[in-house]
Amino acid sequence: MESLLTNFTSPIVLAFILGIISKLVKSDLEIPESIYKAISIYLLLAIGLKGGVELSTTAFADFIWPVVATIFLGILTPIIAYVVLRYLGKLDITNSAGIAAHYGSVSAVTFIAAISYAETIGDPPEGFMPALVALLEVPGIIVALMIPQLFQSSSSSLKGALNEVVTGSSIVLLLGGLVIGYLAGPVAFEPVKPFFVNGFQGALVIFLLELGMITARRLGDLKEVGFFLLGFGIAIPILHGFIAIVIGLWAGLSVSGASVFAAMVSSGSYIAAPAAVRIALPKASPTLYLTASLGITFPFNIALGIPLYYLIATWIGG
Repeated sequence: MESLLTNFTSPIVLAFILGIISKLVKSDLEIPESIYKAISIYLLLAIGLKGGVELSTTAFADFIWPVVATIFLGILTPIIAYVVLRYLGKLDITNSAGIAAHYGSVSAVTFIAAISYAETIGDPPEGFMPALVALLEVPGIIVALMIPQLFQSSSSSLKGALNEVVTGSSIVLLLGGLVIGYLAGPVAFEPVKPFFVNGFQGALVIFLLELGMITARRLGDLKEVGFFLLGFGIAIPILHGFIAIVIGLWAGLSVSGASVFAAMVSSGSYIAAPAAVRIALPKASPTLYLTASLGITFPFNIALGIPLYYLIATWIGG
């Protein structure tokens, strides 16, 4: 209960709730698109830089098994999602694969919120976690998009989708920041540290305010997706999160690191995956995959999932 209260009273979650309320009461509140994009660039580059700096001081032996765990889960989670959607939800192949691609990838904002939560309760995770985010972004999308290729020939669209993912802004900023931070190291990073570290939480509050408004706009789609997808958008993240905690602890992550790892693995992408699915699976319904990842799973993880994963990790690894 204390963990839940800590999460619900954080400015980040409260800003997200405010964004939802503002649209429900039909407020004219809007954040200019240019500001939203600038904050997105800032947040992604900041977590990449900080992760790269931490990675430069991390022993290879401490990092290798979490990398293996990340790749393994990047392959496993979209398969689990696809099987549930196809055989329990009775969705067609295209929509099952399209939704599975979102749940095989990662939400960078959920990861950032999980890091913020861990730091707020005084238990920060391993510093190399941003590197795992960048690593998790791609494999799940590839696996999910390959499933329809078993039933139809459309290699050109698959190549275009993979190119969209690999060259997307989130990957470029995360990997670019990791490389810059790794090469710079703690000493060279010090002059820009106040900008990228001290201003991070404030920028995140504004970003979550906008995401709250975006989420509110998709709430009306819930009646179209049905009860199965609503349950899927909550149950699958919990299942993926539990698996991630067990494997993360086995890979040597701390309790806090395993809980953040669970938030990453349980999240649904709504930036890289939609862009890839739009190209590779144009017949997949955006109402289904965007409502599931952004309208159901994202608010669940922000409000309840993150503290839940920490409690489970504490119970298993404590």
